[in-house]
Amino acid sequence: MTYLVFHFVFMLPALALAGPFAWRARGQLGKRAGWALFAVPPIALAYTTPWDNYLVWKGVWYYGADRVIGTIGFVPIEEYLFFVLQPLLAGSVLYWLLGRVVAGDGLAARPTRPALVRVAGAAPWVVAALIGVALLRTQDGTYMGLILAWASPVNALMLLFMGPAFWRARRAVLPAIALPTLYLWVADATAIRLGIWAISDRYTFGVEPLGLPVEEATFFFVTTVISVFGVMLFLVPGMREFRDP
Repeated sequence: MTYLVFHFVFMLPALALAGPFAWRARGQLGKRAGWALFAVPPIALAYTTPWDNYLVWKGVWYYGADRVIGTIGFVPIEEYLFFVLQPLLAGSVLYWLLGRVVAGDGLAARPTRPALVRVAGAAPWVVAALIGVALLRTQDGTYMGLILAWASPVNALMLLFMGPAFWRARRAVLPAIALPTLYLWVADATAIRLGIWAISDRYTFGVEPLGLPVEEATFFFVTTVISVFGVMLFLVPGMREFRDP
């Protein structure tokens, strides 16, 4: 299987399945719903491109030369496409679930101590970022360190900014993170097993539960969190349900 075929097997069918549900839900999601979903992919592409080029250049991960169309910089063209498809998939699942929550009056009450919610939500990500920086001083912790140091500050900042809104919508936000993450774990493990891409033994811990390197599991989790939080960041200001009375 090539990387392009991987998209046709895993990414595009999942997006085709989630997309219509997201489209139907947009009427429940306020005036920004028409474009908020599409605001995150270009940002994800811009933020991820230098980081991922560094990973391939360093040899943290690599790909079969016969499995890709070509590269831009060090990264396969299909990888850039993935940077766009993942937030679209996660955002579509969020739209579907958030539409159901809003329609069913499933939003939680406003927190009585919003500042505490912001800090409590951001603090674990700050710790994760510090752990990531520390891991960068080791060889086998390089990949995990690069993931945590790169992604965790973004999630911390979004929680500091909109933590109460994320908390109120947790019945949609949490499954919108969990479902794409689990799906992408299966897809990633399959791609590694088929040799579409590979993860370096030198820069990883060598822990592979169910054939999936723990670093890859972490990557797909944190990037799905970024995607879901990012869509919420654009979407919520246009939703009357989140406005103060």
